[in-house]
Amino acid sequence: MSLSSISLYTIVRQEINRILRIWPQTLLPSVITMTLYFLIFGTFIGSQVKDINGFSYMQFIVPGLIMMAVITNAFSNVVSSFFGSKFQRSIEELLVSPTPDSVIVLGYMAGGMARGLLVGALVTIVSLLFAKLQIYSIFAVMIFLVMTAAVFSLLGMLNGIFAKKFDDVSIMTTFVLTPLTYLGGVFYSISLLPSVFQVVSKLNPILYMVNGFRYGFLGISDVNVFMAFGMLAVFLVALFLINMRLLKKGVGLRS
Repeated sequence: MSLSSISLYTIVRQEINRILRIWPQTLLPSVITMTLYFLIFGTFIGSQVKDINGFSYMQFIVPGLIMMAVITNAFSNVVSSFFGSKFQRSIEELLVSPTPDSVIVLGYMAGGMARGLLVGALVTIVSLLFAKLQIYSIFAVMIFLVMTAAVFSLLGMLNGIFAKKFDDVSIMTTFVLTPLTYLGGVFYSISLLPSVFQVVSKLNPILYMVNGFRYGFLGISDVNVFMAFGMLAVFLVALFLINMRLLKKGVGLRS
């Protein structure tokens, strides 16, 4: 194995071991939270809501809730892990090693994706207790799932690079990520909104990710699926290059 391969394997293994070692903190909370969403919004409230595009309200929100779990876990895993390494100064050992910046970014990204996809799988299993899932396009399901997990892992790393104290880790989650997620079409179709709010909603990138993923299950979407894929691809490449550039310059890492 090459040096880069060994370095990548080591970072990914460390991240996965961390996820599994503290699974009551990394895996269980999201599963419990999403179960409550299924129970309250899907069963109690959903039974009073009319069908959306021929699907029950429970069937409609399941893909959105799975995607919400993937987004929040992929992001939070990387931002907490990377900032923890900064705080403990263990990241300095990695930076002075011959490990390429691209491998460091890939390693942390893979760790975030692992947690996001694992939680997504667990939430999907729980959803089977509440709704009968169908898959319209397995390709769309997998491509939007994997790419979204990668994008928010990279976004979490970006947050971790700029964070200077523990409070900075939660600021983006509280004031940016959570509002955009709740307003990203997880619980509703934007076709039900007044025209002006439909236009505003389309400025939210999470809307495209949720709808692309929902298209994979139900075959319906409020946005153009190819546009959603293109947006994800652009975000993925741009965030990867930005993180590499920031690591190379030592932004947030060097005194």
